[in-house]
Amino acid sequence: MSRWRPPQPGSTAIITPAGHARLKAELDELWRMRRPEVVRALAAAAAEGDRSENAEYTYRKKQLGEIDRRVRYLSKRLETLRVVHEAPGDCSAIFFGAWFEVEHAETGELHRYRIVGPDETDSGRGHISIDSPLARAALRKRVDDEFGVELPGGHCRFVIVDVRYERES
Repeated sequence: MSRWRPPQPGSTAIITPAGHARLKAELDELWRMRRPEVVRALAAAAAEGDRSENAEYTYRKKQLGEIDRRVRYLSKRLETLRVVHEAPGDCSAIFFGAWFEVEHAETGELHRYRIVGPDETDSGRGHISIDSPLARAALRKRVDDEFGVELPGGHCRFVIVDVRYERES
């Protein structure tokens, strides 16, 4: 069995200012705090002798690789991201950064979402990626517009109830 994996499909290189700040903070924390701690622990484990039977050494080596991979990814990704600071000219339609509320056409359930970049999605907070099927279907819609979207659970119809652009703090 080969370790080769096909490349991930490209994601939209766009992000909110708060998402950009979080990624920069994560990179800084990894580089300045976590990596030096792991390097120190790795050096201490290596000094204990036989590395082939040293579980601490093996664990720290793996941990260092994971940190380095994430640092490399964040460094490259932050260079390519475009930070969107302003709301669009037409705030009555759904675009990047919009909070919008939808009503499920069949059940009447209300759901609130915000369209954000792929690097800052958080389903618990209602932040969905601009690359997601729901966001793609909702783009450019306005209050009272109805749209359908193919979701993992099947085809769903929604009606836009509210569209807002809130300033990030």
